[in-house]
Amino acid sequence: MTSPLRLLTALCCSAFVFLSACGQEPEPVSPESVVDEAEEPAGPRLDVDGARIIAADSEPGNWLSHGRTYDEQRYSPLEQINAANVNELGLDWYYDFETKRGLEATPIVVDGMMFTSGAWSRVYALDAGTGDLLWTHDPEVPGEWAVHACCDVVNRGVALWKGSVFVGTLDGRLISLDAKTGAVNWTVLTIDKSKPYTITGAPRVVNGKVIIGNGGAEYGVRGYVSAYDAETGAIAWRFYTIPGDPAEPFESEALEMAAGTWNGEWWKFGGGGTVWDSMAFDSELNLLYIGVGNGSPWNQQIRSPGGGDNLFLSSIVALNPDSGKYVWHYQTTPGETWDYTATQHMILADLEIDGALRKVILQAPKNGFFYVLDRENGELISAEPYVQTTWATHVDPETGRPVEVEGARYKEGPALVVPAPYGAHNWHPMAFSPDSGLIYIPAQDIPFVYGTDENFEFTPGLWNVGVNPLYASFSEQPPEVQAQLMEMVKGQIIAWDPVARREVWRVQHALPGNGGMLATAGNLIFQGNSTGTFAAYRADTGDQLWSMSAQTGIVASPVTYSIDGEQYISVLAGWGGAFPLFAGDFAAAAGVRNVSRILTFKLGATGALPSIETPKMVLDPPPRVDDADAIARGKQLYSDRCMVCHGDGAVGGGVTPDLRYMDAEKHQMWQGIVLGGLHRERGMVSFAGVLTPEESTAIQAFVIERSHQMLEASGSP
Repeated sequence: MTSPLRLLTALCCSAFVFLSACGQEPEPVSPESVVDEAEEPAGPRLDVDGARIIAADSEPGNWLSHGRTYDEQRYSPLEQINAANVNELGLDWYYDFETKRGLEATPIVVDGMMFTSGAWSRVYALDAGTGDLLWTHDPEVPGEWAVHACCDVVNRGVALWKGSVFVGTLDGRLISLDAKTGAVNWTVLTIDKSKPYTITGAPRVVNGKVIIGNGGAEYGVRGYVSAYDAETGAIAWRFYTIPGDPAEPFESEALEMAAGTWNGEWWKFGGGGTVWDSMAFDSELNLLYIGVGNGSPWNQQIRSPGGGDNLFLSSIVALNPDSGKYVWHYQTTPGETWDYTATQHMILADLEIDGALRKVILQAPKNGFFYVLDRENGELISAEPYVQTTWATHVDPETGRPVEVEGARYKEGPALVVPAPYGAHNWHPMAFSPDSGLIYIPAQDIPFVYGTDENFEFTPGLWNVGVNPLYASFSEQPPEVQAQLMEMVKGQIIAWDPVARREVWRVQHALPGNGGMLATAGNLIFQGNSTGTFAAYRADTGDQLWSMSAQTGIVASPVTYSIDGEQYISVLAGWGGAFPLFAGDFAAAAGVRNVSRILTFKLGATGALPSIETPKMVLDPPPRVDDADAIARGKQLYSDRCMVCHGDGAVGGGVTPDLRYMDAEKHQMWQGIVLGGLHRERGMVSFAGVLTPEESTAIQAFVIERSHQMLEASGSP
């Protein structure tokens, strides 16, 4: 009989992320602008500002900012499409992207124009009624910068302000574009290019300042968020999320206070705390809320020996948006050691709680607890588990601190913990309906086995998490164990009542990694999922009312808007992100591959997607390598260096190539690719400074072995 630990440790490597080079060569795109600047499109005002965003409900036909409104509720008052007629929804138009990587952006739709970003930080402007391309901008991100991106070359969207479109690029730039033509207004570098920072999140514009964070914690960086003048690009302020070297002056009193919660020489590891996704803004309180990420390394025993809360990791922090000055914070996971970020979507709402109307901020971060905080002062109102949590029993209502389970910190040995580093909820946005009073969470159940990497050595620019990936691998488990694991890993929509503090209903999905949510006044919620379905559900009951095959997995969030009295629903469909890249067999089980598109629907439309051919995959590897030691060494090195983009056990998840299908001819190019950088423009940089020729050969032996194992499983000779 297989022990529970052996059964569940199979997720250790299948869910783990380790450094590799990944990427797909950016294909040629249309010219920088397909609209002659002398013939600028007339009509759209595009003069979005704070007053217009605050009054967004007066023009529900537009989607003015990332979450539609500053409160990030992702709720639309439009109700032409509703629970009674949504079954009449049909495809009106689609637009095919020229890249084949993940799409995570939320489009902005203003005055009949749609603005969105795609893979490699490219920006697109389309006619929102027809899907016709108006202009596109390629920031020409170097393909080799993909080596610094843990979770695909994605971008979550743009911001619009007074006729300008703003986008953050994977290689750390913030760019302002003319909204009507796509011409560059200004560009500014927001990072130190000698360090492996990336930007994948959408900027926000508050009080005339463009707010942008960054990613890269696993690679050894120090997190911060910056504000730039929307007109000129001049930096206005910067707030660091964790203290630097205490031998140097602290940048703020808040960081001096935070330094007392750290131990050791954390600054030598970067420290982490990147602000890579969620923000929200309360215009009445004039408070900007940022979500802060995980530590670097994950493992606190290495990062901050002796413990400590390690502020402001895994925290919601309130800042003055005009000065960047700290106002308050709430830490969801003190001394985090599990990659439990608090960068997940935050929603502002006014709720009646215990007979009083409270201004609250709502979050379901990775750690599995749903938080309701007073957004004026950060006071905890409630925190309840919305999925299974084994690292903590509950959150103490008096102290606001989680009550941890003994051994969960894996100090004495490996520990089975739920949730996994993927999180109970990741970046995929939630939605809140003031009609139902419910929050709709794209949640997931994934266990994970954590354990210290006893051979850890910090190497700037490489994957530095301090957790051993080799306790188990899904691909190495017996078939009966693999079957059980497949049954355990799930995703779902959870409808959560933040006042009653309980789940009201759920929709169970086959797999994790499903898309973000949209709620509307038509008693509807919309979501795409990892198995390639886009669907509408009743907001009050969760009953599915309509669906359509998208031909690819969907991870982005839908939006809705109206033009000339007709309501549209639009979503970016394109399989990608962390789950497809490195989840191996779990991602492959989705049975989809990347087809990058915008899909747009309206009532009565009868459009159809073109059929797609599934490429025939042929297993034709070179002969097996008769060296068990080399294969074992290659397996370890693969887990350390390649899994992040090519999947557990070299199993592709439908985005990057499945290495098991490399043929003998391609294997002859192995050293040229891995050490020579033949595919550097696609993101596969040379690893000559990381791997010796012998180590590269060992990884190749492991990949060849995986191909032959697949051949045997299929019954082929």
